[in-house]
Amino acid sequence: MTAIRHNDAVLDAAYDCVLAYGVRRTTLTDVARRAGVSRMTIYRGWPDVGSLVGDLMTREWLRVVSGLDLSDPVAAVVEGVRALREHPLWRKIVEVDPELLLPYLTRRRGASHDAILAVLEGAMSPARARGVLLTAQSFLLSAHTMGDPETLDAELATLLERYLT
Repeated sequence: MTAIRHNDAVLDAAYDCVLAYGVRRTTLTDVARRAGVSRMTIYRGWPDVGSLVGDLMTREWLRVVSGLDLSDPVAAVVEGVRALREHPLWRKIVEVDPELLLPYLTRRRGASHDAILAVLEGAMSPARARGVLLTAQSFLLSAHTMGDPETLDAELATLLERYLT
């Protein structure tokens, strides 16, 4: 990755644009304007909005999981799911641009997946970490279709306790 891909001013501007307009309506020109840089500065780091938003999602999701206390993996995963569910960027993407998530669910593992797996593997085996991530991902994405997501957090905890012991 190039150095600009970690440019917090650009990622912060992208965050603001996505919250204001959604991913599909955000342009690199909008981001450059908000960041106070030229469009060429943005284009040197990111070829398109999709790659910029991918880096933004990775930064934001890692901020959530890096603050979790994995000494109790069950509580950490449930808290991580809850925090992601409430994250403004997550909510905006799910409400306005949910199709953006589909490739990461059906075709490819993203940088966020790899980083979250690395965090989980600090507390459990790689195979278990993958099972936990898949379970947590389903509760994050689909719990609202089964009722109140907060109520289902207790079920997620029960599932994880039984799986991890």
